[in-house]
This record gives sequence, structure tokens and C-alpha cells, in this order.
Amino acid sequence: MRDWIDAAPIAGLWLAWLAYWIIAARNGKPLRRQESVGSRLTHLVPLAIGAVLMASARLPASWLDDRFLPRSWTIYWAGAIMLAAGLGVMVWARRHLGRNWSARVALKQDHELIRIGPYRFVRHPIYSGLLLAVLGTAIAFGQWRDALAFMFIAVAVWRKSRLEEEYLAEIFPRDYARYQAQVPALFPFVLPRGAPSGPDSNPPPS
Repeated sequence: MRDWIDAAPIAGLWLAWLAYWIIAARNGKPLRRQESVGSRLTHLVPLAIGAVLMASARLPASWLDDRFLPRSWTIYWAGAIMLAAGLGVMVWARRHLGRNWSARVALKQDHELIRIGPYRFVRHPIYSGLLLAVLGTAIAFGQWRDALAFMFIAVAVWRKSRLEEEYLAEIFPRDYARYQAQVPALFPFVLPRGAPSGPDSNPPPS
């Protein structure tokens, strides 16, 4: 069971992010093409399982509340800082993505390939930020439920990012192939094998 003293600051950060995300979701571009319901479930289900593991006050399996990290305020606040940083990256990326953003894998009318802001460092900064935020939550709470949630959410991120890449490669075949070769998917400064390096290796912003 969660300790409300520990949970309050973490929950507050997540709720503040969620409020921004809901507000920012308004006024998106009209859809041109979107994934099927079955496709969406392949990443939505593990994401939902991860969210339930993190957010539930009580879970039926008691071992999920056991700790894999010792209880320590230093560890707790280190995790909270990671959480805040991850949510900040997500907001930064969302602002640059603008009206091209969609909750599901989709192409919008007049879809743009964004390569500015955090998109200069990773191709999927929203997912990078999400993984950092969930990892920070897992460290702050130090419970097995959160470690398991991280694994489920990582699966969802992997699946959804692969689908998005297929869509973008279809609509921007040359530009996206170059972008993939020069910018890592999720982890900054880890270039794909065989990618060029140096000051001229980044693609021009669009």
C-alpha cells in the first residue's frame, strides 16, 4: 500500500502534467490516416497496465508493494527530480510538435516532420521523457510494482514508436531515412551504428 506522504508530491507532478496534456490536446490538425483499433490496443494495453500498477492505492498481490530499493529520502528525491525532468522533456517536445501531435499513431493533414528542439537529440523525445519519468517514479517509491510498471510501459513505448516510424517513413521516405540515420530513437548521444558524426551530422530543422 502506498504511503500518502511519499505519494503526494509524485502524484502532484503527474497530475500537473496530465492537466497540461489534456489542455494541449485541443486544436490538433484533422486526421489523414490513423491506426486500427487492434493496432492501438497492442500499445495501449501494456501502457494501461503500467499506469494501474503505479497509480493504484492497493494491489491484490502483496509482494508488489515490497521494496527493491531501501527507504531513503535521498533516493526518493533523486527519483522525484528524474520524474520532474522526464515530464519537462515531454512538455518541451509536445510544444514543438504542436498540432501534429496525436494520442494514437496517426498522420495529420499537412503533417510536418519536426526536427527542432528535443527532436534534434532523439526522434521520440515524448517517449524518452515518459521512460525517464516512470523510472524516476520507480526509484522514488522503490517498490516492485513500479519496476514492473516500467517494463510494461517500455514495451508500449517500443511498440508505438515502431508504428510511428512506419507511418513517417511512408510520408517522408527520404527525409525520414536520413533523420533515422543521424538521430537516435530514444537515448540522446547514442547514434545508430554506422551513422555519421561531427558538427555536420544533424539534419537541418524543418
